[in-house]
Order: sequence, then C-alpha cells, then structure tokens
Amino acid sequence: MVAVVVVGSVPRLLDSLLVKTSSRLPQSERLRLIRDSVTGFIEAQRPHAVVVEGQFFHQQKAVAFKVGQAFGVVMLCAADLGVPVFEFGPLQVKQTLVGTGRADKAQVAYMVRALLKLPAAPASDHVSDAIALALTHLQSRRVQALANGAP
Repeated sequence: MVAVVVVGSVPRLLDSLLVKTSSRLPQSERLRLIRDSVTGFIEAQRPHAVVVEGQFFHQQKAVAFKVGQAFGVVMLCAADLGVPVFEFGPLQVKQTLVGTGRADKAQVAYMVRALLKLPAAPASDHVSDAIALALTHLQSRRVQALANGAP
C-alpha cells in the first residue's frame, strides 16, 4: 500500500506499507493480518481513494484464489472506512505512465522514480506497482476534471 498526494501539480510519496505474511500461518490468520494492516494504514493516511490492480490472472488456481481473498479483504476494509475503491488494469497503468501497454516492469519503475523524483526506485516491485496504480488514478482524475471543464 502507498499514500501519494499531489502538492501543486507534483505527486509526492507520503508513505508505503508492504504487508507480508508467512505461508506457515493458516489462511484465516493471514487474512486477519492483512485486514489489520490495511485498516491501520487507511486510518492513518485517510486517503480519498483506494486503488487496486484489476484483471489479475494466475495460472495456478490455488494462488489466484488466495490472492482473490486478499483482494476482497482490501476492498472490504476500504468499504468499512467509507473510502471508494478504483481498479485499473496493468495495460492501463503501463499506457498511462510509459505511453505503451507493452512496457515492462523496469520501464514502469523508472517512470515511478522519475515522476516522484525519488533518489532510487522502490526496493520492492510490489511497492513500485502500488505507486504506479496511485499515479494512474491521479492522472485519471486530472483527465476527468479537464473533461468536466475544470482548469
């Protein structure tokens, strides 16, 4: 999870949280840890929106099922706290940040670093992906505002 804010017209990274759970724990305990972490992060950061990656497909059905459960927990946490959830697919993120839906992870990470003026790319691909989703949402809001006649 990340918190990004726009100062003037420049996006800034406020905070990030990478939730890791042990595969040795029962799935119900892992989901509880995710719930507690996500709820705490949302309560601390008080975001205007939660953005998630949609269109997730995985070859291994068991992994896809567990990821789907975690996805549902995140959406439920946001709903419980009254925060709207927006979804963007990987192609939309790549198109928005890099200009092509065929961009690779390194290109997306480079744009994340450049747009936020970070000294280095985030250490985790998951954090980089979360920032990319947040930046895509911010750009989407900007485009929508322009379409509605806002300056």
